[in-house]
Amino acid sequence: MKTIIIGGVAGGASAAARLRRLDEASDIIILERGEFVSFANCGLPYYIGGTITNREALTLQTPESFRNRFRINVRVLSEAVKIDPSAKTVTVKNLRTGETYEEAYDNLILSPGAEPIKPDIDGAGSDTVFTLRNIPDTLKIKSYINTARPKSAVVVGGGYIGVEMAENLAEAGLDVSIVELADHLIASLDFDMAADVHRYIKQKGIKLYLKNGVTAIRNNTVILENGELVADMVIMSVGVRPETSLAKACGIIVNSRGSIIVDSEMRTSIPNIYAVGDAVEVKDFITGNPAFIPLAGPANKQGRIAADNIAGYKSQYTGTQGSSVLKLFDMTIATTGLSEKSAKAAGIAYDKTYTYSGSHASYYPGASNMSIKVLWDQTTHKLLGAQIVGFDGVDKRMDVIAAAIRLGAKVTDLAALELCYAPPFGSAKDPVNMAGFVAENVISGKIKQFFWHDVESLPGDGSVTLLDVRTKAETAGGMIDGFINIPLDSLRENLHQIPKDKPVYLHCHSGLRSYIACRILAANGFDCYNLAGGWRLYESVINERTVPEYICTGCR
Repeated sequence: MKTIIIGGVAGGASAAARLRRLDEASDIIILERGEFVSFANCGLPYYIGGTITNREALTLQTPESFRNRFRINVRVLSEAVKIDPSAKTVTVKNLRTGETYEEAYDNLILSPGAEPIKPDIDGAGSDTVFTLRNIPDTLKIKSYINTARPKSAVVVGGGYIGVEMAENLAEAGLDVSIVELADHLIASLDFDMAADVHRYIKQKGIKLYLKNGVTAIRNNTVILENGELVADMVIMSVGVRPETSLAKACGIIVNSRGSIIVDSEMRTSIPNIYAVGDAVEVKDFITGNPAFIPLAGPANKQGRIAADNIAGYKSQYTGTQGSSVLKLFDMTIATTGLSEKSAKAAGIAYDKTYTYSGSHASYYPGASNMSIKVLWDQTTHKLLGAQIVGFDGVDKRMDVIAAAIRLGAKVTDLAALELCYAPPFGSAKDPVNMAGFVAENVISGKIKQFFWHDVESLPGDGSVTLLDVRTKAETAGGMIDGFINIPLDSLRENLHQIPKDKPVYLHCHSGLRSYIACRILAANGFDCYNLAGGWRLYESVINERTVPEYICTGCR
């Protein structure tokens, strides 16, 4: 049995190693057009920024190590230029010599990945304009920084790679700007959760030009739809598309985007040809709809599944939920499942909560708060997605929620999870539990919510009571127009000031104290609504900044 794998990164390398573990006798060949195999795509920005100093650390395997450990024949600088499914052959071009030859196969795995989108704009081909996909791209950027000594850079595109590149260029000493066509960074976030990211990244000295696009690059001037920037170098990071020209040429069915259509066993439309990784159309785990979600974790799993099925072990890919995490200086940003935007696009009726919880016990030094947004199905209460922005401990909370989604949990199940606790690591009521507690209160009717985007539509004619239950010191930093202040701790003594025949809309800093206030009011016959996420979220979204947090016991 002979298997040829086209593409030696992520899914391709994973498929090769798995197949060898399952079948010692198979003849396995990896064809890689580039010079390197099994390299760490996700680590490339950190080599540019200097966090990773050893270039060899980016290469997880070499042709020699594949040969020595797995007896896999890895051919770098070998480009597959044609597939003949009827003859079951691949035409290969040796990029060193220009020689072309044919290689027969019993099974073929395509893992060509995705390529950076290069906008068709004047100047995009300049020597000072770069994209980042592989190690040669990385070395080219690093060499330019070391030799040309650029002082400024523009990153075009505010997705994960764009933001990581902005951070690492800043770490390398450059003055950095990000230009993004959308109204916020990181498409998997909703705008309200991105607001904290915007504020933080600007504090770090990176300038943002949102709802703006690049129309041309002339010398060292980047021409925008609105304005222009001077930059010594430009990083194009406007997204990727599946690199599937080879697949299309041999008759494999692709979708309108160009992604290869595969079944759950990673088989393409042509027998004995499989496809994995960023080049394939996946099923969204939440909605079941076709999707393009290029991530390293799913690519590796798909490679393993293709190898299983070739070796005779039944294995299926059940979908991609888009779990991802991003480091931005000291900040951590993580998402999984659906955002509000994607839930609306899928036509799903959902509800949501916002919580603001400490990374560990507040009395243990070093605790910092994280913002958590959770979405769930209004009918079934199943978790749909989550977004977390914070610092310490964000990744492990998102991993818990991502696992819960994969296992079909309801949002209320988060309240029941028994998670590890010690003061340096968490709280007895973990942030994940807190998200579950709040959702449980909403679903059971113990609390009614309104949201930051509802505030401007609240009537100002006196037909409702608008109440701020923060302390006097907190309100000195700003208040929402029309709200009156009665601090929580004096609320019971001032109930007579609040008309009972009008709904009460109230807030505190994050929603916790105003929940307590709502329970007090409800027990006294009031109809009460709590601002989800509180003043902190509202102010952050409206102004992309928050007032300084006050140091006081119990302020949330």
